[in-house]
Amino acid sequence: MPISRPIWNLNGKWARLHDAERLRRSSQVLSVIGNTAYIFGGEVQPRQPVDNKLDVLPLSTASSKLETISSSEAPSPRVGSASAVLAGRMCLFAGRGGTDMAAIEEHGAVWSFDPASASWTRLAPADASKPYPPGRSYHCATSDGHRTLFIHAGCPASGRLSDLWKFDVQTRIWTQAADAPAPQRGGASVAYSGGKVYRMNGFDGTTEQGGRVDVYDVASDAWSTETFQADGHNGPGARSVCALLPVRIAQKEKLLTLFGERDPSSLGHAGAGKMLGDVWVYDIMENWWTRLEPAGSDGVPDPRGWFDGDVVRAEEGNDSVVVHGGLGENNERLKDVWVLSF
Repeated sequence: MPISRPIWNLNGKWARLHDAERLRRSSQVLSVIGNTAYIFGGEVQPRQPVDNKLDVLPLSTASSKLETISSSEAPSPRVGSASAVLAGRMCLFAGRGGTDMAAIEEHGAVWSFDPASASWTRLAPADASKPYPPGRSYHCATSDGHRTLFIHAGCPASGRLSDLWKFDVQTRIWTQAADAPAPQRGGASVAYSGGKVYRMNGFDGTTEQGGRVDVYDVASDAWSTETFQADGHNGPGARSVCALLPVRIAQKEKLLTLFGERDPSSLGHAGAGKMLGDVWVYDIMENWWTRLEPAGSDGVPDPRGWFDGDVVRAEEGNDSVVVHGGLGENNERLKDVWVLSF
């Protein structure tokens, strides 16, 4: 059973980077390429996607200027999508949209945004007759950073899923991997590190999931599980619609999870449940959790769920983390951008 241990002085520091009405939303995606955040989709009013413009925010200074890119080639407006970065491009899959806000079915297509040309490309599967993941929303995504995009779980036309798919962006071929351990869920989180995909949390339709780190080994196509006490002391409490990010801190590869919803609203997507504002780091090799207590001259982010975040890679030293927006406990969509540095 993993235990919580301190990380010396690496509690981290929060800094408010940006705050703009344009960025007010939840259920959006955010990906970091280099030192720039790319934000797409989401909603302000329940079940009404904001638009299909891409918001671009440099992460260098608090005076960074937000740029908004419009393109006729962009994906349709959507909420509850999932994105990851491969080879310097933002890749996005599925979501929920249209007049009936159904799961968007694009027959396995992945959308790719290239910052160099500021353009979108629709990557359709090379062989349309081969299996591909069905459309879904409130799923999760990660990547190996080079050519493989992983898509997991979420909500299709009805019910929830526990499947895991791999998409090779060079060959444009989907491969279905072994299903993750039950239960099926939406609002889960995944992260890739060292040839493995780590899965945590989510909502199975009745209960928020917690107390487990499910680990998929890419080479063996097999899952294993590490358990912990989800009591808020030895490990993070159960939650969904949070984030799980692979970070390098103190010269070690770790996982960082933060925020999320711990008690869903009876109104579903139209309401806010009980939100969390905590930050935890997991030592992958030694299998133990540490709760961080970051401070900041601008205060700290409000508790939230239904947000998104990503890692800002450091050439030397510790990585940092950027988070944006989401749904607060007062059922208000948030418009702030924060950076957590170590």
